Amino acid sequence: MALLDSAFSLFVAFVLGTLVGVERQFRQRSAGLRTNTLVAVGAAAFVDIAQRLAGDAEAVRVISYVVSGIGFLGAGVIMKEGLNVRGLNTAATLWCSAAIGAAAGSDLVVEAVLITAFVLAGNTLLRPVVTWIERRPLDQTGTEARIEVRITTDARHLAAMRRHLIERLQAAQYPVADVEVIERGEDVVEVTAVLVSTVVVTAEIGAVVAELSRHPAISDAAWESSSLE
Repeated sequence: MALLDSAFSLFVAFVLGTLVGVERQFRQRSAGLRTNTLVAVGAAAFVDIAQRLAGDAEAVRVISYVVSGIGFLGAGVIMKEGLNVRGLNTAATLWCSAAIGAAAGSDLVVEAVLITAFVLAGNTLLRPVVTWIERRPLDQTGTEARIEVRITTDARHLAAMRRHLIERLQAAQYPVADVEVIERGEDVVEVTAVLVSTVVVTAEIGAVVAELSRHPAISDAAWESSSLE
């Protein structure tokens, strides 16, 4: 009977993990059918073995190890490209596949089915909502963003213009988090002030940049923002 119970738990994990994996494979994600199935089956196997050897208390401890172990596996599918991060949804799905397997291994079949249903709903039914939100115009007056203000000057005025840039931004209530200096030629330098994450007010930043550009020692001034939300 114990062997049949283990076989049933692994079968449930296999079927439910396959359902999640099919959706991922259909969307051509890096962790697809086989990965999600194996994660679910592996989690079920570890929990079932612990439960058979040492009871429920040991199974609970093994589940905590499964959770942390899947975290390392999920980190492998997350990639950073510039300011963009890819693979977070895939990593979260792997985490959920492990939860499905852990529930199946604990003989919580109904709970495993419910988790599967919610995971599939999150990856399918919410996609139109995400698309609708992403296609909405970005409200520049109320968006948390990384703002960079750049000025171009000559090497002789570098220290003074760097100080002038910081003072003007702070006077406009935009605290500076970091300042970067890049040489653009023999006597030309570019000073970039990276502001603390704050609310973008286009008119205010534009006014500061316009004032900076009128300074005799500044040949060019500009700013740009990238959303952090």
